[in-house]
Amino acid sequence: MSLAFGKTRTAQLPPNVNRILLVKNLPFKITPDEMFDLFGKYGAIRQIRTGSTQKTRGSAFVVYEDIYDAKEACEHLQGFNVMGRQYKNMSHDDDELN
Repeated sequence: MSLAFGKTRTAQLPPNVNRILLVKNLPFKITPDEMFDLFGKYGAIRQIRTGSTQKTRGSAFVVYEDIYDAKEACEHLQGFNVMGRQYKNMSHDDDELN
């Protein structure tokens, strides 16, 4: 669990915050180790699922163990440049999957 920047667990999170991040616009050649290094800076990761079809390539679901770590990663990595691509990450939203 990461409590960077003096944040405490007593803060109430908005209802749209989730421990699952949907990440888009990833480089196709990014390795699993690189993804764990990048996203793991913000907390323990339970799972990373990358897209494997033509339609889903360049996207991934990153599942954190802790909701606060997912929130911190989402805030700090939005628009981050990785391998020359600026990716988008967002909290998991059921409407986004449909």
